[in-house]
Amino acid sequence: MEETNSRFKRICVFCGSSSGKKPTYQEAAVQLGRELVERRIDLVYGGGSVGLMGLVSQAVHDGGRHVLGVIPTSLMPREITGDPIGEVRAVSSMHQRKAEMARQADAFIALPGGYGTLEELLEVITWAQLGIHSKPVGLLNVDGFYNSLLSFIDKAVDEGFISPTARRIIVSAPTAKQLMLELEQEHVPEQDEFASKLVWEERLYVTESEVAM
Repeated sequence: MEETNSRFKRICVFCGSSSGKKPTYQEAAVQLGRELVERRIDLVYGGGSVGLMGLVSQAVHDGGRHVLGVIPTSLMPREITGDPIGEVRAVSSMHQRKAEMARQADAFIALPGGYGTLEELLEVITWAQLGIHSKPVGLLNVDGFYNSLLSFIDKAVDEGFISPTARRIIVSAPTAKQLMLELEQEHVPEQDEFASKLVWEERLYVTESEVAM
């Protein structure tokens, strides 16, 4: 596999702990993992070895890149089966899991998933909107999985609840290769004029001392 350099050192991937009903979801997870390997990008993710989480992390690990899984200790019995993939960092809460993943990553990508994936995705979009971070956010819209979500967001723009500037935070593409090409184009989330004036003093990212040993 030919490798290319990327402006990203590590990308955080949000995805389901289930595999989904369509083989295309599973194929997309593997392809995303291989795309990261090809671009010499390491992975940070939710730490599970099952579902799409297991597929993307195994693909990155098999390709020789570093895999960092961040997982609350209470979820370990449910989401890790057999040997863990790569480095596993245990934390004590869901909030600390999300904060640590965000701290470690240079960008975010969401594969198909359920409530947890949506919550993680929408939080990093909100943080970008408020100027808490300026890291790109990508949506891997496999087989139109996220079409309804994107339609809802467009509706919220039409109704005045989301600004056109904030709408452009989300970069969406149907394949891993296409999405990575879009994210690599020096994409930086835009901020509203109000958000650009905010100064964030509250510490949102978990510190190493808060990571459960």
